Amino acid sequence: MLHDVAWASGRKPPRLCLSSFALVVIAALLSLSFGEMAIISCRVKNNDDSVIQLLNPNRQTIYFRDVRPLKDVRFQLVNFSDNELRVSLSNVSLSDEGRYVCQLYTDPPQEAYADITVLIPPGNPIIEARDEVLSEGNETEMTCTAMSSKPAATIRWMKGDKELPGRSAPVELTYDKMYTVTSRLKFTVSKEDDGVPVACIVDHPAVKDFQAQKYLEVQYKPEVKILVEFPQGLTREGENLELNCQAKGKPQPQRVNWVKVDDDVPSHAVITGGDLYIENLNKSYNGTYRCVASNTVGESFDDYILYVYDSRAGEGAPRTVDHAVIGGVVAVVVFAMLCLLIVLGRYFARHKGTYFTHEAKGADDAADADTAIINAEGGHTNSDEKKEYYI
Repeated sequence: MLHDVAWASGRKPPRLCLSSFALVVIAALLSLSFGEMAIISCRVKNNDDSVIQLLNPNRQTIYFRDVRPLKDVRFQLVNFSDNELRVSLSNVSLSDEGRYVCQLYTDPPQEAYADITVLIPPGNPIIEARDEVLSEGNETEMTCTAMSSKPAATIRWMKGDKELPGRSAPVELTYDKMYTVTSRLKFTVSKEDDGVPVACIVDHPAVKDFQAQKYLEVQYKPEVKILVEFPQGLTREGENLELNCQAKGKPQPQRVNWVKVDDDVPSHAVITGGDLYIENLNKSYNGTYRCVASNTVGESFDDYILYVYDSRAGEGAPRTVDHAVIGGVVAVVVFAMLCLLIVLGRYFARHKGTYFTHEAKGADDAADADTAIINAEGGHTNSDEKKEYYI
């Protein structure tokens, strides 16, 4: 890979105006990975045959015009003219770091600089686990180390597709000015972590996607589930019962047992591995039947509650009533009654009722109340009608 030395973004090359010519030296900060190639270019505008030369960080002359006084053959002339001196440096190493000088022989001499930094990628990351085999619920610790890099690398942790926070140890600087970094990760495992990869990812400007990983092996106690093979509906007297116990764990369960809680399993029950078979059920068999499975990690169980019904249970059951239909009928009846009440109310409101009271008969011709009553009893015919309205 070739790298031209150029001004960093935002910087302008120095320009010196000396009567009829000007020096323009292109230089910059350049970061190279170990073993790559760099190109250093010194350019002059309007040169009047002044000499251009390139110096190394120790101020030794690499090229004087097109002549190479330095014996290092890794420096090669790419181009030489009155306006440019371009030199390549192949297979860069850590010893090549420093400031290179483009110099124009004028009075006084003019200089510009190129700073080269060499990146050293770390060696393959080393991941170590405290425990090779884990049990669910336990805590484990992993360590990842990236050695001999420049600059120091950074380390991230991933468990599956989830990033976990690690704890970095102090960076170590070795005698050859290399850096070693170490990160530690602690976490608690579950049965879902079995077979999941844990990756140590190393970030460094000289390398990409640099990682090491380790797969978790997690042991867990059995998961137990009881399935009813027969019957599919109610368990009735005289019928048979067949249960199947399924148990899965890591390692696989070593034992699967059937017990009856607070009682003994019927003497004629047949137990074959995880299967329980009972013939000719009766109500004395009612109770809780438990399947228990165990391995080196622990023990688990599942329960089945048996209730034996009469032999004719569930037969001739009354037909189910459609509650929606009943609700609809009731709604129609209530609506009809409301309509009838409204019609009757409007009818009576329009028809007045007329009748006589005893007090009204002859009351106008009577001197007092007693006389009014006597006149009323006598059938006084001249009394006015009093009208009342009713609904």
